[in-house]
Amino acid sequence: MLRQLTIRDFVIVDRLELAFGDGFGALTGETGAGKSILIDALALALGERADAGVVRQECDKAEVVACFDIAELPEVAAWLKDHDLDGDDELLLRRVVDAGGRSRAYINGSPATVQQLREIGESLVDIHGQHAHQSLLRGDAQRQLFDDHAGLSGLAREVGAAWRSWREAEQALRAAAEGAEALQREREKLEWQIRDLDALAFAADEWSGLDAEQKRLSHAASLIEGAQFALSVLSEEDGACARQIDSVAGRLNSLAEFDPALAEVASLIASVQAELGEAVSSLRRYADRVDLDPVRLGELERRMDQVMAAARKYRVQPAELPVLLAGWQSRLAALEAAADLDGLQAAATASGQAYQARASALSAARQQAAGEMGRAVSEVMQQLALSSGRFEIALLPVDGGSAHGLEQIEFRVGGLAGNDAKPLAKVASGGELSRISLAIQVLTSRSACVPTLVFDEVDVGIGGGVAEIVGRLLNQLGSERQVLCVTHLPQVAARADWQWQVSKRTQDGVTLSAIQPLDDAGRVREIARMLGGVEMTELTLRHAGELLQGQAR
Repeated sequence: MLRQLTIRDFVIVDRLELAFGDGFGALTGETGAGKSILIDALALALGERADAGVVRQECDKAEVVACFDIAELPEVAAWLKDHDLDGDDELLLRRVVDAGGRSRAYINGSPATVQQLREIGESLVDIHGQHAHQSLLRGDAQRQLFDDHAGLSGLAREVGAAWRSWREAEQALRAAAEGAEALQREREKLEWQIRDLDALAFAADEWSGLDAEQKRLSHAASLIEGAQFALSVLSEEDGACARQIDSVAGRLNSLAEFDPALAEVASLIASVQAELGEAVSSLRRYADRVDLDPVRLGELERRMDQVMAAARKYRVQPAELPVLLAGWQSRLAALEAAADLDGLQAAATASGQAYQARASALSAARQQAAGEMGRAVSEVMQQLALSSGRFEIALLPVDGGSAHGLEQIEFRVGGLAGNDAKPLAKVASGGELSRISLAIQVLTSRSACVPTLVFDEVDVGIGGGVAEIVGRLLNQLGSERQVLCVTHLPQVAARADWQWQVSKRTQDGVTLSAIQPLDDAGRVREIARMLGGVEMTELTLRHAGELLQGQAR
């Protein structure tokens, strides 16, 4: 769970170091004090998009570091190990954004991508924004939330992949049927070109060998003459190098008896004699091996002319001809497969059947989950003073199916404006929509596997006794996992296990945000402020104390 959050030069925060506790925590303060800035900073550390606007005025960069305890999160530890980012039982996520809008991400001190932050963040924190009830009006958001809650996201992705494969198979079949004549012409051209290069039988490494052998044979006379000249100078003429060196060696060896200093020189001369002897032997062997072979030279030149002619015809270098042939063969194989209308039809049919199988499995699972989720959300709605309402999930058939399955997901509510269940957007008022949204979020959070839940003013439009129920629901969630709620309702804040107050101050003409942990007395004063505004009376203080005592009970 989240243990510490460090924020530097972020929006109107100069520096904050916050240590988080277990259970349910409330973040309160006056409007505009920067309560949601904390949530925005945490979201940035979890991979949210960044821009230069988050950097505090006249600062070079903004920085957020989030520290998590992952001792009881083996799946997170496994992910870190797979990405060579593992550490101990603590996980550090760090994000730096400069004044130009460029950002850098780090995981456990190592550079990482923003996508990696998002991937690991999904297993750590679930943030419910204050505008969640608005997104619930969108069909895609309803489908995503429903599939996630029901544990069907993986199956839904499989259905999407099967749908794309089916569409691609259908497209290949249509293209083959519509372009059969053009494909036939291309096939005939490729077949002729392949036969041409097949007849040449030119291997990938043949050109370098041909070139080397042609150069040697075309210069055979010069090579033989040069070898004979070298042998004459080195060993066969009267004044050959070998004889003269032998003479020098004999003279120095005899003189070395009188002066040992010449022995070292004599030894060097002996080495020269040995190496010269090896060189002479090699030259004799070479001269014996090299001969004039005009017949072989003619064969080589004719072969090279054939290869050069083919290279010029197809406008490539000679060594590139085998690669060109392989490309033609691959393309011809693809065209032959595309021309197989029966095979393409069979592939399309098989892809369609695979899609129908996966989509039918998804539909069956959705059908069961829809009833379960509908009943569960309805129960929470009744706790939120919507006792006459009932929540339903309609599965509307889609003709021919889609990438999202055989049905469209639609959230419906009945009992609020008549008995018939109607789409959410058509029956719920603003306040009712907020409570329904909260009921859904509370339910889906209970089934989520992340250890930390964040609610950012999701209680907008709620008040009175309903607010107290919301506080109790969040407190219940806090007994199971870590919960942080940004709220303006005293009834919700009073139910928190711990509370922070956000305030603004002016320093050197600059507005800054600060967060102060509240003790018992501080909580009484803050909740009294939330109840009665700026002027605190004995009545509001007493009421605030009673709210907190109710939480203690």
